[in-house]
Amino acid sequence: MPTILVVEDEKDILDLVSFNMQKEDYEVLRATDGNEGLSLALKHIPDLIVLDLMLPGRDGFEVFKGLRDDARTRHTPVLMLTAKAEVTDRIAGLKLGADDYVAKPFSPRELVLRVKALLRRANKVAPGTKIEAGPFYLDKSTFKSYLNSEEMELTTTEFKLLSTLLEANGEPVKRASLLRDIWGYTDMVHTRTLDTHVKRLREKLGDEARWIQTIRGVGYSLAVDPSKAP
Repeated sequence: MPTILVVEDEKDILDLVSFNMQKEDYEVLRATDGNEGLSLALKHIPDLIVLDLMLPGRDGFEVFKGLRDDARTRHTPVLMLTAKAEVTDRIAGLKLGADDYVAKPFSPRELVLRVKALLRRANKVAPGTKIEAGPFYLDKSTFKSYLNSEEMELTTTEFKLLSTLLEANGEPVKRASLLRDIWGYTDMVHTRTLDTHVKRLREKLGDEARWIQTIRGVGYSLAVDPSKAP
């Protein structure tokens, strides 16, 4: 039974999210401020965290940084709850490494589907699978990734994005396929989620960011042959 930690200071929303998670037979932990949320996360190591951004004590951004700074929760999927009007908050959350977001007011059904997609993705990686191409080496059993023999600090979403591009063996991967396979979106939606994660991944690759190529009108590819890299 997956454990979901819900960190939300508005009681009505906390009750709504908790109720819908329990309907799916998830075990639910609840916190009403940032300090309590971070403490519960580090104590219980939940399978997924639903994190509001506007929290007393310690806001959602600070909580998220605390989660990613600790090895126990570094790869825990985090779905952020944002105010509908605060587009900048959503983008900032994605840039920090959040796996997904849902804007308030939200459909409980949409939230459940997003949570299920993140949990499937977290459990999808086959144990013992290694990927080695160009300067990259990925171990899918431990979520460890290396660039030119140096370990990288990637989020689960970044790891899955990089491994998906690597496994395509240089072939372009369509945007719709990436959104479906990594984020669980069932149709082509207008979202900056993919582009934001690609941008952040490129930043972490530094000089090797040239390996990730944008295929206009299609999606992205990763040149596994050095001669194909620009």
